[in-house]
Amino acid sequence: MFEVFTQIPPAILAFAFGVALFAGFVKGAVGFALPMIMISGLGSQLSPELALAALIVPTVAANLWQALRDGVAAALGTTRKYWLYMLIVLVFIAGSAQLVRVIPSWVFFLLLGLPITGFALVQIVGWKLHIRPEHRTRAELGIGAVAGFTGGLSGVWGPPTVAYLTAIDAPKGESMRMQGVVYAAGSIVLLASHLRSGVLNAQTLPLSFAMLVPVVLGMVAGYSVHDRLDAVKFRRAMLVVLVVAGLNLIRRGVMGLLF
Repeated sequence: MFEVFTQIPPAILAFAFGVALFAGFVKGAVGFALPMIMISGLGSQLSPELALAALIVPTVAANLWQALRDGVAAALGTTRKYWLYMLIVLVFIAGSAQLVRVIPSWVFFLLLGLPITGFALVQIVGWKLHIRPEHRTRAELGIGAVAGFTGGLSGVWGPPTVAYLTAIDAPKGESMRMQGVVYAAGSIVLLASHLRSGVLNAQTLPLSFAMLVPVVLGMVAGYSVHDRLDAVKFRRAMLVVLVVAGLNLIRRGVMGLLF
């Protein structure tokens, strides 16, 4: 059951823990990017399937913590407000997770990374996209589908969600809570889906549970930074991380295409 630890060299295992620690810090500070950072960092040293398996358990735990940080009542209120977006994300995660061994993921990395990077950059330089209330249902359907589809394939569905929250001017506290709720629900579906797909199994589960320790430590440090950020700085920090996330998705898409 613990054979995976003997198969990974100590230096690479230490590197993996460092990646998880940093991912947890960013997650605590801005509310997302944990699976994105982990899949990128771990994927540079481990096989794609092992890297994906390693992030699943800490992602579930981190998102539940984030969702419930303000209490169960607040989390339920956020769930009622964003139920449609969440439902679409979950349906598409469950469906696309079964395609992880069939469809080249680089296609979806490029399709997601290019618009996400463009969106965040124009927001940073001053142009502000705003989704009006009467258009939110269509936006939730479209963005939720994109987020869920790429999430099932790669474990990354944060950037579209953050783009949506930024475009509707969600308040800082609500943004963090909504991210926690939708990511928690999505990560539970992801866990169940990859138990079925075989990515998460008796050999890979121990590594995934081990990643909990550095992720939790990182989140503790990240939350201390988050609590000191005002709303304007928080929004800008989210956009900066979104640019990094988008560029990383583009990089993965190009690398997958070329190699």
